[in-house]
Amino acid sequence: MKKPFLTLLAAGFLGLPAWAQHTQKQIEEDIKRHRAMAAAHEAAAQCLESGRGEKVCLQELQAACRGLAIGKYCGMRHVH
Repeated sequence: MKKPFLTLLAAGFLGLPAWAQHTQKQIEEDIKRHRAMAAAHEAAAQCLESGRGEKVCLQELQAACRGLAIGKYCGMRHVH
């Protein structure tokens, strides 16, 4: 329990970002997750452009992002 905390603490003192501790496999999984979120957001934008309505498009975005991101906006919040 203490070793991961000490590693992060040491990384902070050395000026290394915490993500520098990720394995190549974890980084590749993050890349796939970001691309999937980007595709879901692009589909939501196209849905809105088509005039299908904000409620319908949000439901589709939520379905596409299930398990990918936190929150009902798939990791992206708006000012409105």
